[in-house]
Amino acid sequence: MNTFVLGNLHGMKAVVTNYGGRIMRLLVPDRDGRMQDVVLGFDRAEDYLRENHLSDFGAAIGRYANRIGFGRLAVGGQTYQLPQNNGPHCLHGGPTGWQYRLFEAREVTERSVVLELTSPHGDNNFPGEVHVRMVYTLTDDNALDIRYSATTDRPTVINMTNHSYFNLNGDGRTDVLNHLLRIDADRYLPIDSTWLPTGAVEPVDGSPFDFRQPKAIGRDIGIPNRQLHNGEGYDHNWLLNTRGDMSSPCARLESPTTGIVMEVFTTEPGLQVYTGNFLDGTVRGKGGVAYGRRSAVCLETQKYPDSPNHDWAESDARLDPGDTYVSHTRYRFSTRP
Repeated sequence: MNTFVLGNLHGMKAVVTNYGGRIMRLLVPDRDGRMQDVVLGFDRAEDYLRENHLSDFGAAIGRYANRIGFGRLAVGGQTYQLPQNNGPHCLHGGPTGWQYRLFEAREVTERSVVLELTSPHGDNNFPGEVHVRMVYTLTDDNALDIRYSATTDRPTVINMTNHSYFNLNGDGRTDVLNHLLRIDADRYLPIDSTWLPTGAVEPVDGSPFDFRQPKAIGRDIGIPNRQLHNGEGYDHNWLLNTRGDMSSPCARLESPTTGIVMEVFTTEPGLQVYTGNFLDGTVRGKGGVAYGRRSAVCLETQKYPDSPNHDWAESDARLDPGDTYVSHTRYRFSTRP
């Protein structure tokens, strides 16, 4: 297991480990120029091994981020039964997804690292040998840039994301309910009581899921609402209006406490927002801090959950031999007074 420290001209730093491609630390300047670590996690790379399945702090998720309903996957004329590691569903690639693997580090520089992994045919019952490559780069416009690519030797599905838990207050002892969130999306996917999309697509208009204008995460999270009840908060996927346009942010997050602003850019069609609903203080992270409920928010760019079992053309997760899966996400940081 190794760690890599990336930096840029403005003093921003990212600490990455090849265990699960995890972002251990992400140091960005606040409005007063003080460096704040804006991601939850553990002090040492070894701690992620020890805690293992308690969380996916900072991890690269694969082979399929989010849920595949009842672990059923039909691809290439065959049906596969995947592990059911989240109630009746397959979550984040199964119980030994890529977030629990050691990647090979390549092309390490002061600003970037390339991580590679070969996942064999039958890995967590997914078909196809898949070779995946991830490039993490810190840019001089204060962005963490993540590029994913993958190839396969037989038909399969792939859907990767980063599972960083963001707290722009720079303090895991506080919650993120004061954070202002904007999502460029007119629609979202309702879920059932097992967190699986129902298949419906609903407008955000007039609902707690309308973040088209910035609002505090905590403003509506506690109101009586069936969807908030099912997710125990926000744990839903928004259908992005940006449609893969990397020139326009799909989401914006701001901490009034530190003035730190994070804009998210992606080629993906969906954004899963998870408000740390199941953090309950039992996990002790950096400095021994007990991470409490809603002490972070995850903004996971991805295909829609359970896409292989739905006819969502804009969210086709299939990968065939001879094709290359490509995904690109940037988290760009700035401040405001």
